[in-house]
Amino acid sequence: MKTNHIENYEVWFVTGSQHLYGKETLKQVDLDSETIAKGLNASDKIPVKVVFKPVVTTSDEIYKICEEANLSKNCIGLICWMHTFSPAKMWIGGLSILNKPLLHLHTQFNRDIPWNDIDMDFMNLNQSAHGGREFGFICTRLGINRKVVVGHWKDENVRKKVGIWARAALGLHESKGLKICRFGDNMREVAVTEGDKVEAQKVLGWQINYHGVGELVASIDSISESDVEDVFNLYKKEYSINTLDFNSIKYQARIELGIKAFLDNHNYKAFTTNFEDLHGLKQLPGLASQRLMEQGYGFGAEGDWKQSALVRIMKVMGQGLKGGCSFMEDYTYHLDPKQSSVLSAHMLEICPSIASEKPKIEVHPLGIGGKDAPARFVFNVPEGRGINASLVDMGGRMRMIINPVDVIKPKPLPKLPVACALWIPEPNLETGAHAWILAGGAHHTSFSMALNTEYMEDFTEMTGLELIIIDKDTKIRELKKELRFNDLYYNYRK
Repeated sequence: MKTNHIENYEVWFVTGSQHLYGKETLKQVDLDSETIAKGLNASDKIPVKVVFKPVVTTSDEIYKICEEANLSKNCIGLICWMHTFSPAKMWIGGLSILNKPLLHLHTQFNRDIPWNDIDMDFMNLNQSAHGGREFGFICTRLGINRKVVVGHWKDENVRKKVGIWARAALGLHESKGLKICRFGDNMREVAVTEGDKVEAQKVLGWQINYHGVGELVASIDSISESDVEDVFNLYKKEYSINTLDFNSIKYQARIELGIKAFLDNHNYKAFTTNFEDLHGLKQLPGLASQRLMEQGYGFGAEGDWKQSALVRIMKVMGQGLKGGCSFMEDYTYHLDPKQSSVLSAHMLEICPSIASEKPKIEVHPLGIGGKDAPARFVFNVPEGRGINASLVDMGGRMRMIINPVDVIKPKPLPKLPVACALWIPEPNLETGAHAWILAGGAHHTSFSMALNTEYMEDFTEMTGLELIIIDKDTKIRELKKELRFNDLYYNYRK
């Protein structure tokens, strides 16, 4: 996958205390903190380094560690733990400047109370229940977005939640420097692919730039025949080729190399295309877009730069996890009352990272765009759990909509040569689609079988995005209230 290695990134473990406890107590606090940090760092649930930092006991020390975290290229967040009692006014200065994600780990060094031995010395040393509430107050008072994880630090569920937060922090880190290339403009007259690019850069850090298709064509034409043959031979090795039209496949290989060279030359990690803007191209980029997504680039069809960026970010968050991530689109319904479901696909551009079997390369007419029949991957998505994520511009704010789905096995589709998935949205199709429409969810999504709702919830907390979750607990009446309350809240913030 085209991204920086996860092991290059760190979260810093910072422990709060105060000098009134004396040197001996603070030495023990320091030792206990280092032990916890090393334990978390050794966990396979947490994908980045957990780096121990010395205990902080004053406003100056806290401010300095937050300042250093802000300036560190490798630090993507802070884990804060109050071993003892850390008076919260000391934290105001540091927390006020902190621009990295924060996790409040509400734990304690020992798991159990030593009933026969507990005395006041023990109580003075072990005040997490006390100090953590003080720290919690000041975070709430300052309006600090953070994740709170409660439980013993050796508990696997605690470590799993820390790991989910760390992956969300990776997503935020990627977001802040993400460059998105738009080859051509948005599809004409389509509403949901539009949006405020300046606001997106202000809030999420995205640089969204337009490039004419002519620039792309020049890059494609510069690719050598030998490089095209090398990629074609790779196709033959990695996939099943179910056509004799090798020239069409080779043209997609040329497109793939041309797009990749252009993106890498300008440091883009995501891109869009548009079938209404293909001047100089013989085919709509199909197999090429699928292959580039497989390599980790974000993609959005019809100029949908929001979903392109979201695909990239979710791929970074899910790196190393089982399952994949792809651009997706809801196409048609199966309205059998026994089991209503959604057939999701796209004309061409579904990432093979979510394929249930070795993808087949086929060539078929597209019926749109007025170009030659393009090569594409054809496959089904495996049964299992997934999430559909959509990012939409509501005017003045962006709204993230998340819907867990159960992917089921489709019947054969002999006349539909596309990559596709069949799923049941939570809580069911009737309520799920109803809620999605009320929330303004797009027909384009980023679909992942590696992530779940908690990952996206953490990410939206870090970014300050509005979040709407449609799941097994969703009731339409309550959702309508939530949407109205959200409108009031965000309009008030203006």
